[in-house]
Amino acid sequence: MFKNINKSSGQVARTLLVLAIIVLIAIVIAYIVIRKGEKPPPPPPPPENGIPQPVYEETIGNIKFTFQDAINKGQVLRGSESRYPEWQKDLKTKEKFIEVVVGAQNIGKENIPANMWDIGDIIDAEGRRFVPLGEEVRNWLAEQDPCGTLLKPGFSATPCKKIYEVAEISKQLKIEVMLFEQPYSRDKKEVKLIDLFVTPE
Repeated sequence: MFKNINKSSGQVARTLLVLAIIVLIAIVIAYIVIRKGEKPPPPPPPPENGIPQPVYEETIGNIKFTFQDAINKGQVLRGSESRYPEWQKDLKTKEKFIEVVVGAQNIGKENIPANMWDIGDIIDAEGRRFVPLGEEVRNWLAEQDPCGTLLKPGFSATPCKKIYEVAEISKQLKIEVMLFEQPYSRDKKEVKLIDLFVTPE
């Protein structure tokens, strides 16, 4: 009689154990199914209601280009602020002069030869392009032009300054930064744009 009781209680225990394992497996399967059925989390909202943030730094190859300064010089480049204030006359425009400085830094491990990099045109929100001024503004620039010079690894950024004549109506200005495939090979280059934050003089 006791043998039958022990035998039936053992069967009940085994049955309960099997049921517990089945329930556990069902819970695990249900959890996996539910997780797979969940929607992926929504993407983060675009910054400031979809307005793209300005980009003041770009890297091309081993050169990091960084916006340093942009000054609205107004309609007059004063001769008194040139390298030859005693005789340089003012230079005037009906639009505006903008003086831009972009730093170029070698973040690689070897020298980057001269004439491998430069800054290019200013481009406004309407796609208008403004080329850097040349001979007419050389007295407002450094005597030894640092733009495109040899960049040694790990050195601080080399400031490249240029002056542009830009339409008064132009807004949201960007400037080209570029790396050439070979020295002087300006036809083959990689170009990116960085934003300008223009301040009044």
